[in-house]
Amino acid sequence: MRKLLPLIGTPSVSHPGGRSALTCRFRCGDACFHEVPNTSANAYVGDVIAGALSRRSALRAAAVVTVAAAAGSAGVAAARPAAAATASSAHHGRAARGLRFTPVAPNTADQVTVPGGYGQNVVIRWGEPILRGAPAFDPERQTAAAQAGQFGYNNDFLALLPLPGDRHRQLLVANHEYTDEVLMFRGYDPENPTRQQVEVAWAAHGLSAVVVEEDRRSGKLTAVPRHPLNRRVTATTSFRLTGPAAGSDLLKTSADPTGARVLGTLNNCSGGTTPWGTTLHGEENFNQYFAHGSRATDKRYGIGTGATERKWERFDKRFDLAQEPNEVHRFGYVVEFDPYDPSSTPRKHTALGRFKHEAATVRLTEDGRPVVYTGDDERFDYFYKFVGSKRMRHGGSRAVREHNLSLLDEGTLYVAKLTGDSPAAEFDGTGKLPEDGEFDGGGQWIPLATATADGAVSHVEGMSAEEVFVFTRLAGDKVGATKMDRPEDIQPSPHTGKVYVVLTNNSNRGKAGYAPADEANPRNGNKHGHILELTERRGRADATTFAWSLFLVAGDPDDASTYFAGFPKDRVSPISCPDNVAFDPHGNLWISTDGNQLGSHDGLFGVATRGERRGELKQFLTVPTGAETCGPLVQDRRVLVAVQHPGEVDGASVEQPASTWPDGPGKIVRPAVVAVWRADGEDIGV
Repeated sequence: MRKLLPLIGTPSVSHPGGRSALTCRFRCGDACFHEVPNTSANAYVGDVIAGALSRRSALRAAAVVTVAAAAGSAGVAAARPAAAATASSAHHGRAARGLRFTPVAPNTADQVTVPGGYGQNVVIRWGEPILRGAPAFDPERQTAAAQAGQFGYNNDFLALLPLPGDRHRQLLVANHEYTDEVLMFRGYDPENPTRQQVEVAWAAHGLSAVVVEEDRRSGKLTAVPRHPLNRRVTATTSFRLTGPAAGSDLLKTSADPTGARVLGTLNNCSGGTTPWGTTLHGEENFNQYFAHGSRATDKRYGIGTGATERKWERFDKRFDLAQEPNEVHRFGYVVEFDPYDPSSTPRKHTALGRFKHEAATVRLTEDGRPVVYTGDDERFDYFYKFVGSKRMRHGGSRAVREHNLSLLDEGTLYVAKLTGDSPAAEFDGTGKLPEDGEFDGGGQWIPLATATADGAVSHVEGMSAEEVFVFTRLAGDKVGATKMDRPEDIQPSPHTGKVYVVLTNNSNRGKAGYAPADEANPRNGNKHGHILELTERRGRADATTFAWSLFLVAGDPDDASTYFAGFPKDRVSPISCPDNVAFDPHGNLWISTDGNQLGSHDGLFGVATRGERRGELKQFLTVPTGAETCGPLVQDRRVLVAVQHPGEVDGASVEQPASTWPDGPGKIVRPAVVAVWRADGEDIGV
């Protein structure tokens, strides 16, 4: 029998990544307390570097090694004095354009805290009706039918799309990653959920599309209920499986002998928007919904052998792998959603592989083919890209739209393999710089399989193409992909083409039996995370090689192991556990955090990626007690964040709330989307 969680304020077990026990239970099925799924013999970066310096490092050695040697073991801060001194006068000047606001101080306030001179509003909350006929939210009388017409729970990824001909309205699309039943239902018994509670949870998962209207005098946004484009997608909505694995025997079930249709989408985390006007959504911790796994492939995907936390298998046999062993193979994909067509059937693209997708961001090659970057959010797992073979078409006809909706079904799926350019012996797990003065190196995209209109070809020995697309983690194991510290969001800069790979944390790095520090993951017990910057060969999105360097090593700036792209560390905000990211119109990278290990609440930060103030990082907002910062979206005149799982603290419940956000005491805590704007109506941070 599961032990009861401790009451609020009592001592509890320390959970990896700064998350509460409640988060670990409902978000990822206690993934951090299970054996790491990747038990392959794949090399870590430090194991595979040959020790020879790159040509670039050799040329700069005379200048850099002297500085590093003088700094001794003082770490990143001391090893960069020359860079700091060179730009000293510039660093004392005005902040980078887009970041000209007074940073918010780290805090533990149960509210969204924004800079002085900025306003905010709640755009939409869990349970607000968005479809015609949906009732007002009543937490004491929840039904699946009501929830299917209301905004879903635990909003994560956000997209804002234009409405042609209506310049003051936009179409907001949100993911609903998972449900916190103990915070949703009064008297919830985790050992004995009711059918009604389970069906409400099914309806609270998925996606929402809702039109929002702008206040012309500010950046305030308000949801427009009952608009014809408003839509809910849930855990029981019909989806199409497309691409090379669709119709495979691996995807067939008793309810779907075709292997081409599936009900619902689960655990949608971050995502992306496409140049052709659709949104992408990554199915992440899908493993936690399935009971009684028994195969080696189940274990590699972190599927447990017993009952699940939510007990959904009691109410639908498809969640019981003893009865429907292939159902789990139909989750873990990138979902494509057409928000402009409320009658469209969402798609799951098998060509992008199956794993715990965190994000799916798109850019086009020079000749108009899509490239999608996506990470596998697991300790010691990999990150990937897909390069399409068909060109995007322009125009608004149905034929053009159908063509573009097929772009992610044909192309090649790759996994990343990184090498450093310094000897492994130089990495002691403290974050100390190697002698060449940088954490950097090269890498290659290793092809796994190619899908065409006529079929698919595997590039992995011993695996068929269908197996590669369904058991993608195993394919990465076989080709020697590089194990990373939880690859999350991956964003290509629309200004420079450089690609930023967010690595949230990995408390197991360097522990006995686990990977030691290496050049791409330089700290043991990495509880704060870091961000890689990739430069693909000749700036081409379809390149198969790249250079990489560490752009940011998160943590307290007073910690010698931290690094902010060379910017003086006494002039940056502390940051921990980077997660979702987005670019603003000025080319700054905005970072939301999840699991802050510095004693304050999670927040949103902006950092300059280029120019003389590169690395300048400032905190823009913080979120309420127990919440994670998601989204984010940064436009000229507003910032949007999804405040996910407020009140998610050990021992919290409807009866004993840890947060009263957003509606105050006596009201149930509710995840919501928040808009922030300058009170004077001017652009953000200028």
